[in-house]
Amino acid sequence: MKDVISWVLRHIPRKYLQLVSHIGVRVLAIFYSGKGVECSVCGSEFRKFLPYGRSGRDNALCPNCLSLERHRLMYLYLQRKTNFFKDNLKLLHVAPEYCFIDRFERLKNIDYITADIESPLAKVKMDIHQIPFEANTFDVAFCNHVMEHVEDDIKAMSELYRVLKPGGWAIIQSPQDWSRATTFEDPTITDPKERERLFWQDDHVRLFGRDYGQRLEKGGFKVTEDRFVMDELSKEEAKRFALPGSEIIYFCQKV
Repeated sequence: MKDVISWVLRHIPRKYLQLVSHIGVRVLAIFYSGKGVECSVCGSEFRKFLPYGRSGRDNALCPNCLSLERHRLMYLYLQRKTNFFKDNLKLLHVAPEYCFIDRFERLKNIDYITADIESPLAKVKMDIHQIPFEANTFDVAFCNHVMEHVEDDIKAMSELYRVLKPGGWAIIQSPQDWSRATTFEDPTITDPKERERLFWQDDHVRLFGRDYGQRLEKGGFKVTEDRFVMDELSKEEAKRFALPGSEIIYFCQKV
């Protein structure tokens, strides 16, 4: 069963998977009923989460809201370490994740704008290299798993910095290869199979290394590399929510 589910989920692009989730993926929850894990985003409990990803990553996808490990981590971080659920904030959410959209739209303290160049879930179509908003517009910005796709990541980062208000903050996550000291990119590599081998996906144009925070700083941000899971959560919590144990939260501030 796991192999079949993993194959199906691996071959449906995530943007389309998100659109049909209420029809197909949630049906699979029947086979995963239990109390072994809990989704920090929607609160649902299951025996375990669904496999997901090109390698069939085990215990990854929530059958109810489609959160992945990184989404459950981010939601906990927002709850425990930020003012996101308390203060009145204007939010720009680039490449919005399905598991967050309805929840953020229901928050009375959040003025919520979703944007992306191609996502069917976003309300504003935009190129992140040229964000169509005035400087100092937003209190918060979320932009996750985007910078590995764009032509000029430093330009995209600087645009997010530009549209944030002084004192505003952003969470900007990307896949990283911790064995690399520096980011690897080569625009001459266009073969999809070679891109997947070198950059982990055929639609990636770079693979960030341990210098990712430094690249965010080049965009203008003051960056805090928060080892939230490793330093502040118990092993029991990390296991219950099926969190990525080594992932760092990049908390980016406009000061």
